[in-house]
Amino acid sequence: MRLIPFLLFLVIPVIEISLFILVGQHIGVWPTIGIILMTALIGATLVRHQGLATLARLRSEVERNEMPARTLAEGAAILVAGLLLVTPGFLTDTIGFSLLVPPVRRGLLDRIGKGIMRFVRVVDVGGTAAGPRRQPPGQGPVIEGEFVEVSEEETRERDPNSPWRG
Repeated sequence: MRLIPFLLFLVIPVIEISLFILVGQHIGVWPTIGIILMTALIGATLVRHQGLATLARLRSEVERNEMPARTLAEGAAILVAGLLLVTPGFLTDTIGFSLLVPPVRRGLLDRIGKGIMRFVRVVDVGGTAAGPRRQPPGQGPVIEGEFVEVSEEETRERDPNSPWRG
């Protein structure tokens, strides 16, 4: 699992350098640099616009006491898109711009969410493979605790308006 980030940091720059060379040979060095700068500026503008819209949506969901999980995930995807767009390169720009297209972003987040849910269902708290466990009715988890038995008189003395008195 540790090999994947290493390979990404090795493979992506090699691909980007190769693309710089190929594009530079076809259209020239200055147009290539111009395209890189232009995509960074356009990308930063789009990220800012979509990020502010996502922030406004997040605020409204929080005000309505809704769980903003999807909006937070979209905000994270927009942040990653921004990082990719300001990184010089054609491959990173392509991925970054793709993340700014809402249907593409939502589809990717849905796939990631399904993968996480599959992982959560398969791995038990103890780390053993298990499916979702269902408890028989009336036989939930055991909760340990202490109790003190209080008589009705003591309850009336403590709070005469208590709905828990007999």
